[in-house]
Amino acid sequence: MAEEQNIQVVQAAYAAFGRRDIAGVLEALDDSIAWYPTQGATADVPLAGPHQGKAAVQEFFRLVDEYEQFEVFDPQEFIAKGDKVIVLGHYTAVVKTTGRKFDCDWVMVYTMKNGKVVKFQEFSDSAGINAAFAGS
Repeated sequence: MAEEQNIQVVQAAYAAFGRRDIAGVLEALDDSIAWYPTQGATADVPLAGPHQGKAAVQEFFRLVDEYEQFEVFDPQEFIAKGDKVIVLGHYTAVVKTTGRKFDCDWVMVYTMKNGKVVKFQEFSDSAGINAAFAGS
């Protein structure tokens, strides 16, 4: 049952993101969240690198809004095993500062504890994202 509850927490966070309700996303996170967006993103990507704690993740989402315009953000499959929720999905976005697009499948891994996300990791096409942000 805990695995299904973990999936529901993550699905609620995606629903909040879809409504642009970042406070709703933050509700799913533990105060000490360790947030690791796209692995392999370079310094050209302003939202790259690890973020620690809810305030840093809130700043991450501010940067997402500032730099990216999503055309598609589609979490497609949710898989739970133990304390992990793995989400397979796809997104397409335009980088506002360059006008270039990235389009790729992704995997997002959530580590859960006591009904909250304590760690987030994203794996996607970092080369495509880096190219879209290059020179921004």
